[in-house]
Order: sequence, then structure tokens, then C-alpha cells
Amino acid sequence: MKHRTVMMYMEIGCFVSCLAGWILVSSTLAIEYWTWSEVGSVVLTTGNYFSNLWKDCVSDSTGVSDCKEYPSMLGLPVFLHSVRALSICSVILGFFAGVLTLIGMKCTKIGGSELANARVTFAGGITYLASGFAGLIVYSWWGNKIRSEFVDPNFKAQKFEIGAAVFIGWGGSILLITGGFILSFFSGKEGLRSTSKKRPRRPNSYATARTRRTYMMPNSSRVTPMPQLVQGSRGGRKIRTTRTTGTYSRDDFV
Repeated sequence: MKHRTVMMYMEIGCFVSCLAGWILVSSTLAIEYWTWSEVGSVVLTTGNYFSNLWKDCVSDSTGVSDCKEYPSMLGLPVFLHSVRALSICSVILGFFAGVLTLIGMKCTKIGGSELANARVTFAGGITYLASGFAGLIVYSWWGNKIRSEFVDPNFKAQKFEIGAAVFIGWGGSILLITGGFILSFFSGKEGLRSTSKKRPRRPNSYATARTRRTYMMPNSSRVTPMPQLVQGSRGGRKIRTTRTTGTYSRDDFV
């Protein structure tokens, strides 16, 4: 099987995993059971208290439930504002990550060249990672707060337990992180590699300083001889000196 086919199937599997995780994280915003508690002394008067990011609810044993939204936006604690902001950011980042991944996947052929597709897929994988970590922070922070209040003996208010939405959010965040990591790792290896090849290094000089006999043309194996500038032996120097300093007679000029 070709490498491109393997990468295509891997991208499809990671995209499906991240899409499922994003759907799970998005569904937790509408689920009412972030916290729940069952209070009652008699079976007929048993009541269930549950709440989420937006409202508190109560239901009795007859199945009748009543929900009330938080009365004031500015009166809410900083913890609730932070959790709301992070959860919404997680959903928005997951949406844009899905768009980037769809554009950059090899099976869609929308992004253009193979290098451009790999880089777009890498950006989508990083965005999926950011979405997953934002969701993981939300649900871990919420679960830790409920656990600390439940085990605190000095906490006198109503104690709650971790609801189903937190566990669903944990599962969705893990799917987002896993799929985003695999996408960013393999597409990053393909898209972030250097496309420029190393050029051959040119020699420092075309002739050696000692002999000056030959020089090598760059990127060629042809050797061209250079004229001999200086005689290498003492005999040659003597002969040249004799020729230049010798005496001539008058008959030589005739």
C-alpha cells in the first residue's frame, strides 16, 4: 500500500475521532446533569437537585421538575464565568479545526498541492489540540471543585456529586487530543520539512597557492592547465639568467 493511501486513511480516522469528540463536548453544554444530588428522608418526598452552567433544577419523586436560570450575570462567581468561556472556546476551536482538516485532507483535494494540504492539516490538528485541552481544563476544574466540596467536612451547604455531563466531556476531550496529536504529528513531518536542497559548496580558490598549475571549474570535472609562471627548479633559473645576461657579437645582428 502506498504511503499516500496510508496517510489518507489515517487522516480520515483522526477526523472521525475528532468529530465525535467535538460532538460530545458540544452536547455537554445542553445537558443539565453537571452536578446532581438526591435528598429525602421518605421515599414519597425524595427530591433530586441538579444543575449545569446555565440553571439550577429540582425534581420530585412524581417526575415533576422545575428549573430556574441564574438570576444575574454579574452576580455569578468568577469560577462559573471562566468555565463558561473555556467551554464555548473549546466548541468554537473544534468547529474551525474541522473546517481546516476538511480542506487539507488528501481525500478532499481542496487545498491544492500536497505540501499546502499537509500544512493546512497541521493547522487543523493544532487547533483540535487546543480545543481538547480547553475542554479538559473545563471538566477537570469542575470535577475537582465538586470533589473538594464533597470531602470537605467544614462545607455546610448542599453537597453535590459529579454529573454525567462531566464524564461525557472527559471522553470527548480525550478524543480531540488524541486525534489532533496524530494529525499534527504526521502532517507536520510532511508539511514542515525544508523544501530547499543544499547547494554544493564552492572551493575557496580556483588554484592552489603553492603550485598555481591547475584550477578546477565549479560543478565540473574538467581540468584546464595554467601557464607556468615561475620555474620550479634552480636549473631553470640559471638557464633563464644566462639567456638574459649573455653577450652578443656584432655579427649576430647582421
